Amino acid sequence: MPRGYEEGPVADAAQARLDAIERGEPAETRRASGTRAAVFGATEEDSPAHFLGWADEVDAEELFESGRAWGISLRRIPFQEAAQR
Repeated sequence: MPRGYEEGPVADAAQARLDAIERGEPAETRRASGTRAAVFGATEEDSPAHFLGWADEVDAEELFESGRAWGISLRRIPFQEAAQR
């Protein structure tokens, strides 16, 4: 029986990220519009869906498969890079 997370836009985004890495391309998660892909989901400690980390820094699939998080989704949220000195 399929698990909902494994199908749909989240799986498509994860596969695109893996394909880019295999081709040697950077796994781009930032857009010119100032948004960045973020992983949201529920955990045992905090059951409502909440920010788990940035998509390029957190392995959403591993979180789901391990049972540490569920109801995982990727969302684009506003992001502002820190100014470099």
